[in-house]
Amino acid sequence: MSDAEPQPGESDALDPARARAVQAALGLKSDICAGMALPAFFHQIYFWDPQPPATLGRDGHPKPGIGLIPDTGLPRRMWAGGRLWFDAPLLAGVPAQRRSRVLQTVHKSGRSGPLAFVTLGHEIWQDGAVVLREEQDLVYRTDPAPEAPRAPVPQARRDETEARTVTFDATLLFRYSALTFNGHRIHYDESYARGVEGYDGLVVHGPLLAQLLMLMADTPRRPLRTFAFRATAPLMHHETATLCRNGPDAWVRGPQGRQCLVATLTT
Repeated sequence: MSDAEPQPGESDALDPARARAVQAALGLKSDICAGMALPAFFHQIYFWDPQPPATLGRDGHPKPGIGLIPDTGLPRRMWAGGRLWFDAPLLAGVPAQRRSRVLQTVHKSGRSGPLAFVTLGHEIWQDGAVVLREEQDLVYRTDPAPEAPRAPVPQARRDETEARTVTFDATLLFRYSALTFNGHRIHYDESYARGVEGYDGLVVHGPLLAQLLMLMADTPRRPLRTFAFRATAPLMHHETATLCRNGPDAWVRGPQGRQCLVATLTT
């Protein structure tokens, strides 16, 4: 399936107070006010689509097949990566509209069983023009078998020219989930994350890691023009990571050198 018709646009006033809340959660100075350009990727905290409890799946996300995302028949959802094009500044406090569609759905078979990849396309319009384009790659898979061996973990590069150490905790993950209206229980329900989905703790959001890498690169004098990222291994809430950059390449290195996310960017 590909090139589905775009869904009716979701409108949002882009409340500056919500952007300041993200800044506070990330330990940044809370200074965004109406008319200011939002930092790259802050659109993730807008365009909520709240659903009643009856339409939610076991993981806290809306059930596939009810809204935009098709039902693949697979229970575990992960955000695998994405691509962004920043065509113009997205301004806080100025109404905007997001138009979304399913670009494609692909079924494959991996070492852990069947997989389904769903790619969503978004356009954000403000003052009659497209200011931001985004593609999101979601992957759906089966529940892990208790006896199944874990997949090999890729090792991250060590040739960074810029690096920053970051830590996480359950409070940050909860606040980021709330601000992005992300109900996925792997980010705040540790018993679910361990007992149902087989993780070693709460999972740090892939988009949160991508957000931190974008904040390293995005500056008023050289704003981001493009950013593409791919999640390669989960990072737990109790783990320390290093945000790394070398020219157009950026990545997140976790404990034992494992590669958690890779990205390429232009400014």
